[in-house]
Amino acid sequence: MRHLVAALALLTLPVSVVWADPPSDSTSTLQVAPYLLAGAPTFDMNITQFREKFNAENPTLLINEFRAIDANADEVNLIRAASKINENLYTSSALERGTLKIKSIQITWLPIQGPEQKAARAKATEYMAALIRTFTPSLSKPQSVAKLTKLLSNGKNKRYYAQTDGAIRYVVADNGEKGLTFAVEPIKLTLSETLNNGE
Repeated sequence: MRHLVAALALLTLPVSVVWADPPSDSTSTLQVAPYLLAGAPTFDMNITQFREKFNAENPTLLINEFRAIDANADEVNLIRAASKINENLYTSSALERGTLKIKSIQITWLPIQGPEQKAARAKATEYMAALIRTFTPSLSKPQSVAKLTKLLSNGKNKRYYAQTDGAIRYVVADNGEKGLTFAVEPIKLTLSETLNNGE
């Protein structure tokens, strides 16, 4: 359980101080993830629909059923759920209570040492690129891999890096040997943002 909580550090930031070993620097310097703020939007699909869509489109990259995780009692409108893919790869989500619609979906890779590390990282990046395609189906497999590669490069060694692309925010949390998390979140577009983007 300790490894699962550590792997979900980005999702469970307010809770992780209690459940997991605190980071060496002050926890007050850690930025609260945006999807935990009141009024964060949701995607149009719930977690069951996401899993069915992802598994149908990626038959070699299956995701098991999501299970609810104990959450902070203060988060009355938020449910956290996770699914273990293998010993070093997890997917997790922040869900709207009641509808189970997705506020954030992420994949976390816990690095392993030794000769299997390269293959394990390759598998993790396959899942992450597939996650991009699930929410941006217009991208081809090479395009999603290229987008992921750039995002991971920009977020390398950063506790939190975010990039907005239309109505989607990509988040990278690179904690080195403690793990790498890649998340996809919906954002609210304002009229001025839409006009500025020429859309």
